[in-house]
Amino acid sequence: MNARHLIATAALLCLTLQATVAQGTNNVVDEVIWVVGDEAILRSDVEKVRTQMGRVSGNPYCVIPENLAIQKLFIHQAEIDSLEASEDNINRYVDAQINEWIQTAGSKEKLEEYRGMTLTQIREETFDLVKDNQLMDLVKDHLTKDIKVTPAEVRHFFKDMPEDSLPLIPTQVEVELLAEHPRIQQEEIDRVKGELRDYTERINAGTSTFNTLARLYSEDPGSARQGGEMDYMSKVDLDPAFANVAWTLTDPTKVSKIVESQYGYHIIQLVDKRGDKLKLRHILLKPRVDQKDIDAALARLDSISMDIREGKFSFEAAAVTLSDDKDSRANNGLMFNVVRDEMTGERMRTSRFKMSELSPEIARVVEGLDVGEMSKPFTMLDKAGKQQCCVIKLKSRIKAHTANMAEDFQVLSNIVKAKHSEEFLNGWIKEKQRTTYVRINPEWSDCDFQYPGWIKD
Repeated sequence: MNARHLIATAALLCLTLQATVAQGTNNVVDEVIWVVGDEAILRSDVEKVRTQMGRVSGNPYCVIPENLAIQKLFIHQAEIDSLEASEDNINRYVDAQINEWIQTAGSKEKLEEYRGMTLTQIREETFDLVKDNQLMDLVKDHLTKDIKVTPAEVRHFFKDMPEDSLPLIPTQVEVELLAEHPRIQQEEIDRVKGELRDYTERINAGTSTFNTLARLYSEDPGSARQGGEMDYMSKVDLDPAFANVAWTLTDPTKVSKIVESQYGYHIIQLVDKRGDKLKLRHILLKPRVDQKDIDAALARLDSISMDIREGKFSFEAAAVTLSDDKDSRANNGLMFNVVRDEMTGERMRTSRFKMSELSPEIARVVEGLDVGEMSKPFTMLDKAGKQQCCVIKLKSRIKAHTANMAEDFQVLSNIVKAKHSEEFLNGWIKEKQRTTYVRINPEWSDCDFQYPGWIKD
């Protein structure tokens, strides 16, 4: 047994003794139940995960510790390969999860009462759990990135798979978009800038704080409740115009000039700098669009639609030359969807959308269209939350069906790749079990583990 293993075993014995003494006074502190390499798994770690997951298939005091042990193998590999999870992605997930819990509990106070923790403590605990899960996913992607699947393998897989085992592909559509942002009156832009200048003056005069004004007036729902604070971000993570101004800030007591981004108008304040990332706070105000300008944009789109129907030019030509939606404009108006493949976890760009992946406004319009048909002009919010007027054309509709080689080769290819990846990762875990020091508290070892190699002869 080497020095690291002696240290880990000593920690196990020490904490177990501490827990045993505490049990004598009916006050269990904690206990080490597993040691994996240099890392200990505590009883409290299991209870945290059990609280987060709810119901577990199988004995939770067997399933959860084993899952945590596997996770530690992957996290150690992340350190070896210098892989880091994005704090921005983690925080977005944590925010969504906590909001869901608050809605389920009925209020923030009820959630805190149920969990026996403050919201800050819940957030910190959830952040750590999500970070570990994301690191684990990064390592899996890294380990399996070179796995390739040949067309012959896919054909063989499809031929041998029973028909009732083939996946069901939901209805998918391809949609072309022609969009116009209604004109915003200069008076409205001046009003927004005037309010932001007033906020700046109040902050500089010390009569109000940036945090307070952000909570009261900022129209960025994600950061307003945090006093305008955003997470640490690199320059490429932000709107270019916003980033260019933010990266000129050096004094945390100063407020930036007013900057226009795709989202609206901002003032920005530096909070902290960490390497090439900044923590910022900002106040966002969005100019309001007058109804007469919305009506005017709808009328222009109606006129363009009439010209398309009369054959003066195609929908695609109109989208390329007239549409305000830069993403679809570069593809002759065809909208593109970025999805995470359920089998491989990889992010893919596709022109196909499930109905649930479309915005509610577009989905409602698509429901009533035949293939090749154009919609009447309608209004919706774009990705930046700005009002836009749209006409769409339904390019194709692929009805729900059992996967087949002709239409769904990529789906079947992904299934085969996932199968190969799973086999590779199972082998990787078994090899790590063989070469990693593992010690399990005897009281926690009487389990039917998914990977029996934890307990060595």
